[in-house]
Amino acid sequence: MSDTGNQSCLRGAENMVSFLVCLFHELEEWAGLGQVEDYLSVLEYLLWVFTPLVIVFIVPFLIVILLYLSILFLHVYKRKNQLREAYCNNLWDGARKTLATLWDGHGAIWHGYEIHGMEKIPDKGPALIVYYHGAIPVDYYYFLANVIIQKGRTCHSVADHFLFKIPGFKLLLEVFSVIHGPQEECVRALRNGHLLGISPGGVREALFSDETYPLLWGKRKGFAQVAIDSQVPVIPMFTQNVREGFRSLGTLRFFRWVYERFRLPVAPVYGGFPVKFRTFLGDPIPYDPNMNAAELAEKPWSGSLGLSSLMQTESYREHEHPAVVV
Repeated sequence: MSDTGNQSCLRGAENMVSFLVCLFHELEEWAGLGQVEDYLSVLEYLLWVFTPLVIVFIVPFLIVILLYLSILFLHVYKRKNQLREAYCNNLWDGARKTLATLWDGHGAIWHGYEIHGMEKIPDKGPALIVYYHGAIPVDYYYFLANVIIQKGRTCHSVADHFLFKIPGFKLLLEVFSVIHGPQEECVRALRNGHLLGISPGGVREALFSDETYPLLWGKRKGFAQVAIDSQVPVIPMFTQNVREGFRSLGTLRFFRWVYERFRLPVAPVYGGFPVKFRTFLGDPIPYDPNMNAAELAEKPWSGSLGLSSLMQTESYREHEHPAVVV
């Protein structure tokens, strides 16, 4: 609008309203605000495009939040029961059962979680559970919850050292009997009659495995030696669709290099998709005094009793494409 037009507009304003409208258009043109709508349209489009991408990276943090809420509950529970602690040997039983119920509910609602073969977990006595490690082992959390609820016992677990360095996790790890995995400590737990869960692939498998479910165990045989020294059966475990629920960007070379060089598990995890989770437990592999660690290390993933067999069951093939929980 030219200066002459502006002056004419202002002079021709018959009342205060038309004057203010004319003045607004004048200021809009002077400040270049006419392009703001175009900018807002572009921003709105970018927001629409990137919102789903942001969400899939945020959702995994909800699992971390749930873990910290579990820790907070344990601290409150401990404070509330300080006097009972001196007189009760099973102080944490109530806390474990409460959290197990909450996590089992989360699995049932969000993933329609099912577990097949729970009868293979002994009601008493030791057993070594060997499982495939997802990007986030939330399926294993659900399994632990079911062991507490259905079997009335706690399954000890082996975790990577970095987990013990996360602020606030100490109490949670202690209450749920998580150890960092020296063979002697694992053998001690099994000889004391406990269940013990271990993923030979560990963090490496969590970060660098993919939707084809390769087992990244390398030459690790420690778990097999633990089973031999303890003379306990080995029970393979696999959860269908665990990689469709959560995935990792560990296949990118940069994150692989950082892990191999500095042992830092920094590869981003994304997902949290509401897909169906089914955990399958294989038949126990009995202790055989004639079998060495190298031979036993092959058993949990090969043959008719192994993880590879669980991955190729009729039930797994039938649901090869993940079902969304609705």
